[in-house]
Amino acid sequence: MMTIKSSTSKIRTAIMTVVFSLLMVSCGIYSFSGVSISPDVKTIQVDVFPNNAPLVNPTLSSYFTNELQDMYASRTSLTQVKNNGDLVVEGEITRYDQTSVAPVIDPSTGKATAAKVRLTIGVKVRFYNNKDEEQNFERTYTKFADLDANTTLSGGQEQGLVEEIVELIINQIFTDTVAQW
Repeated sequence: MMTIKSSTSKIRTAIMTVVFSLLMVSCGIYSFSGVSISPDVKTIQVDVFPNNAPLVNPTLSSYFTNELQDMYASRTSLTQVKNNGDLVVEGEITRYDQTSVAPVIDPSTGKATAAKVRLTIGVKVRFYNNKDEEQNFERTYTKFADLDANTTLSGGQEQGLVEEIVELIINQIFTDTVAQW
């Protein structure tokens, strides 16, 4: 008798879980991809992010913009448009700099040298939800990555750090705009 009651209870719980999950997804409240977009939002406009940083990486603007557009294309069903999007993401790259960090004292000379080089990228973002203006915001995202100082920040090394940092920033922008955790 206890086995039948326990099995019935488990089945009932499983059915309720499936029904609840389907209701949440169909109402546009939550999706298992982590995206939370109202059903009346159909389009997104991601403008070019110009590089207005004092130190300019010539490929960063197009790389950043393309990666951000790709994120929305691959993780949402929103149609990308050039104008009048239900959601609009715009902004500019405001920081791109390299600094020495983690000083190390050379015991033979007593001079401090950098053990690491830090590449920092900052992006100012303005987000507009034309269906729910309470979600609009303006934020600056700044992320960095470090590289051993004995390795130069040029060519492939620099591009690898740029890709790592851009991915971090884009994930945060995506979360703040459509995942809203």
